[in-house]
Amino acid sequence: MTTGHSPIHIHSVDPYLFFNGRCEEAIEFYRTALGAEVIMLMRFKDSPDAGMCAPGVENKVMHAKLRIGNTMVLVSDGRCEGELEFRGFSLSLTVQNEGEADRLFGLVAEGGQVQMPLTKTFFAPRFGMVADRFGVLWMILVAAEKPAETKNNQPG
Repeated sequence: MTTGHSPIHIHSVDPYLFFNGRCEEAIEFYRTALGAEVIMLMRFKDSPDAGMCAPGVENKVMHAKLRIGNTMVLVSDGRCEGELEFRGFSLSLTVQNEGEADRLFGLVAEGGQVQMPLTKTFFAPRFGMVADRFGVLWMILVAAEKPAETKNNQPG
């Protein structure tokens, strides 16, 4: 179906998580638990716009970019107002084997809450859901094996 508009060329859609004052703790947790790599980090005090820095938040994270696997996750302390609340989404971590799933599930679950224990499902050898200590919901699954190729039974 053609809409008559110019084609849209989206580079990426990246999750952006706001930790309301706990961003540095979250970054360190994801570095340790998931091997996250900090690609970029800017504190409020480093902003070229002095109006962005409210009193008391100078050392809080204004913006950071983490690489987790092949995905970029953007994080911030935001306005440091209110409680953390992550609802209506989850981040899905796909790993290559059950041992890695078990290890990562255990690390992410530290201080968090298991929503669904890791188990075999019809779509993956291992799948489970856990809310980490910040309330971010993670789905951890083992990549399903590719189905074996079937032989073509046509005469050759």
